[in-house]
Amino acid sequence: MVSTQAGAGIGIANLPNQRHAIASKKGSNYTILLCGESGLGKTTFINTLFTTTIKTPKTYKRRFNNTAEKTVEIEIIRAELEEKQFGVKLSVVDTPGFGDYTNNRDSWMPIIDFIDDQHESYMRQDQQPERLELSDMRVHCCLYFIRPTGHTLKPLDIEVMKRLGTRVNLIPVIAKADTLTPTDLHKFKKRILEVIAAQNIQCYTFPLESDDEASTKRNMNIMAAMPFSVIGSTDDVQTVDGRTVKGRQYSWGVAEVENEDHCDFKKLRQLLIRTHMLDLIHSTEETHYETYRRAQMETRKIGEAKVKTVTNPKWKEEEEALRKRFTEQVRLEENRFRSWEQQLIAERDRLNKDLEAEHSHIKALESELESMQVGLSPKQRK
Repeated sequence: MVSTQAGAGIGIANLPNQRHAIASKKGSNYTILLCGESGLGKTTFINTLFTTTIKTPKTYKRRFNNTAEKTVEIEIIRAELEEKQFGVKLSVVDTPGFGDYTNNRDSWMPIIDFIDDQHESYMRQDQQPERLELSDMRVHCCLYFIRPTGHTLKPLDIEVMKRLGTRVNLIPVIAKADTLTPTDLHKFKKRILEVIAAQNIQCYTFPLESDDEASTKRNMNIMAAMPFSVIGSTDDVQTVDGRTVKGRQYSWGVAEVENEDHCDFKKLRQLLIRTHMLDLIHSTEETHYETYRRAQMETRKIGEAKVKTVTNPKWKEEEEALRKRFTEQVRLEENRFRSWEQQLIAERDRLNKDLEAEHSHIKALESELESMQVGLSPKQRK
């Protein structure tokens, strides 16, 4: 390595400042996917995370109005955030309807398709001659909210997390941690980690070692907290010692959002925003997107459109319902035709019997007529 002469230098060391100026002017895209059942506080969490109303909470009366429509929707909320003259174009992708029904078969397919579609869209744009402004909606992080049952992961959770972990930076989150005691929460986390290891579910990891010893210790503390237990609240409450904090008021006290003795919200916020946002973006670009791109380039020609398979669970259920209705209609029609056939056969038998009776009656009349003619004299016959 050749070093420049001491003194003012030629300006190479100023390159990071130039990159910082360019990055600050350009800003960044950041997309977070929220996945989990309704009622786990996903909306409250995202509003608490960014300390502003990113998404308006649904009312309890309207939450279950459309439960008859058994489908998972994709809802995108966009916002532009700015802090110290650095702008972030935030996209929050919600999945209302996921896991809310008795039959949740293939309910993850709209989510998987959305993630793949964003990779596909970016890849198609990247192959065009003009690439000045690329629309980038690739998902950088998926927060999978787990219901705080205190037992373990449900089969649906395992199936979905397996599929998500290979496509996106998956971060498991235990919702409403204030509903579990510290002991039960610790056991719950341990069981979840055991299932994740046994099922080979790929969760987001980052390098623990750093040049700074404090950063290394912080990274180890963050990783040790996974799966993160969170409490979401946008309300200001008063603690016993007079502090005003974000939290939830109970008869026994206050569950504080940013108190690390109560939950892991602060560590998760550090991971998502303060310390590892850039790593989430780069790992999406260098790992998940490249994996998708490589797989597609091995099976497709450049510029060739992707073959889209229709796997919407709602359509599948509608198809099954139509098939059942058609089968039932055919069965009813067959029964009706059999009934008609039996009626026609019975009518035919009755008419045959009547015809035989009339024939017998005619034969009897003919016999009677012949006998009467035999008894008459020749003169009477004339």
